[in-house]
Amino acid sequence: MAVPLLALAAACACGAGQAAELGLAGIFSDHAVLQRDQPIAVWGKAAPGSKLTVTLGGRTATGSADANGKWKIQLPAQGAGGPYTLTVTSGADKVSRADVLVGDVYLCSGQSNMEFAQRQSTNAIGATYLGPNDRLRYLNVPRNSAAAPQDEFNGPVAWKSVTPDTVGDASAVCYYMARSLQATYKIPVGFIQASWGGTTIQGWIGAESLRTVGDYATGVDAVALYGRDLGAAMRAQDARTEAWWRAHDPATAAQRAWIAPDLDDSGWSTVTPSGSWKDSGVAGFKDFDGVAWYRTTVTLTDAQAKAANMLHLGPVDTWDTTWVNGVRVGGAGLGWLWRDYPVPAGVFKPGRNVIAVRVLSGGQGGGLTGAPASRTIGTRDGQTIALPAAWKVKRGSALTGLGVPPAPWDMLTSYTTLYNGMIAPLVGYKFKLVAWYQGEANADQNAANPGGPQEYRTLLPLLLRDWRQRFGQGALPFFVVQLPGFGATATAPVQSNWAELRAAQADTVAHDAHAGLAVTLDVGDRFDIHPTEKTAVGERLARAARAVAYGEKIAPGSPYAVSARRVGNDIVIAYKDAGGGLATYSSNRPIGFEACAGKACRFVDARVKGDIVVLPGAGTPGVTRVRYAWADAPIVNLFGGDGLPAAPFQLDVH
Repeated sequence: MAVPLLALAAACACGAGQAAELGLAGIFSDHAVLQRDQPIAVWGKAAPGSKLTVTLGGRTATGSADANGKWKIQLPAQGAGGPYTLTVTSGADKVSRADVLVGDVYLCSGQSNMEFAQRQSTNAIGATYLGPNDRLRYLNVPRNSAAAPQDEFNGPVAWKSVTPDTVGDASAVCYYMARSLQATYKIPVGFIQASWGGTTIQGWIGAESLRTVGDYATGVDAVALYGRDLGAAMRAQDARTEAWWRAHDPATAAQRAWIAPDLDDSGWSTVTPSGSWKDSGVAGFKDFDGVAWYRTTVTLTDAQAKAANMLHLGPVDTWDTTWVNGVRVGGAGLGWLWRDYPVPAGVFKPGRNVIAVRVLSGGQGGGLTGAPASRTIGTRDGQTIALPAAWKVKRGSALTGLGVPPAPWDMLTSYTTLYNGMIAPLVGYKFKLVAWYQGEANADQNAANPGGPQEYRTLLPLLLRDWRQRFGQGALPFFVVQLPGFGATATAPVQSNWAELRAAQADTVAHDAHAGLAVTLDVGDRFDIHPTEKTAVGERLARAARAVAYGEKIAPGSPYAVSARRVGNDIVIAYKDAGGGLATYSSNRPIGFEACAGKACRFVDARVKGDIVVLPGAGTPGVTRVRYAWADAPIVNLFGGDGLPAAPFQLDVH
């Protein structure tokens, strides 16, 4: 499936002349759920300067549209109830939305494990046999990566009541959390899912906040330029990319000439790309890792050239830079990501057009790997123009172990663009809580994520502060799903980026009075980054919400270690929230504990005694730290008395 890249901010700009028709923002559809016990903001468009009246549940408020035809009117807070009709009138004009409820609204966001549909989850069929629940509703936000904050979604949205026919399209984690809470508190519940698989956290943080960290300001400014002037942004990125290439490939200056439209490439090999270049049969490519250049030519009529505004290349393995008629139009660095590049007006010409693509392989394959039919030119009216199946190809430099730094608007590692396109249109809505399931894309340190998991200790608290400020809810509860196990098992102590990322998630929650953590080590799948056991994840989020958001006097989640101290030659680890006492499964001893002296760690024996774990004889000279479940995919058997897995940790020994 093609993945769209970045929507230009200008595409949704609405001037005064466009705002004459009375309308409500897309979030206010039939069957909507509004947050109880909070002032209810309602907004939309109307004739500039027009007077408006908003009514809901017998409450009325008035206001006016501004000079651009935008309006926002606030109704007083209401308790749970409904269904009501939401009505907006302006003179003789009237719009209304039916079957609106007031209750609790949850926002669920992150990457693919939050996006993961209920129909794909373990035991999903059980929910389809349940009767319709009209007091439980959801809305899915369409994917949108935008260069500037948007007032509206980039496609139609609609609230849906949960029924056997609709539940499969809901976020599994969000649904199971909401189902549990709605059954507990017996009020209307609505949940909004705004997620995008594979994305890093940097894309979900607003520009003003992200620019305060490290050197992100430069990238944030580049994204803003992309929204204002696509051509200028591409020229600037072309200069940055070529500087990187000159630093890593001495042949770059000479090969740069291969983008020229008038280059004679008749001596190049001909290929119909449809997979790895190693399997293409082209001489010199069977065992080649490095750079290859592709060129093709397409002839356009005057009308086609004027209408053409996109270039679609399908997937490319792995890093590409792409030019049309010598003008850079895009680049990306994920082998499975389809390339869909916006092309500035005037770049395509009537007559002959030359497309050039430089590809750096990632060691496994290399090349334009999609089917020939996936490579097309798109037009403003939605038409496609096929590119030739055959391309010219020529080897460049042999290179390994490199990754090209992405542009700051490139998906899936963009800066701010997901906040702009998917969260900003929600600003004004109020929420009971936010559930966040993301981090897989930030766990590894690479060209797209140079800060790695350590930087997540800064970025996750920043996201929490940013969203609370933007929603105007300074104490908005946030609930974080800690990453499950995935990847290689460890037969000896290892350094683990996934463990570091989990620690960053736990540290963020530990220092936030309005946050909770759902530990999921026991419900992961070391062979699948998308474990299907989402019911337990949702219910653990619900438990944390009951404690933090709803104020129940219960432990919010898993047992967690609070101290490690020497007692003679032993190390004693104290736990909180042990559920009446720690327990081990399938053994009388817990596994996964390590004692560390400097960077050298070793597995150690352990014993459970109520709310403590004793590491007999582990307190040898030089031991300064202890760790538990410190691996990408740890095997664990330590649980609280209420069945929740003990949280992984790393602690200094005192």
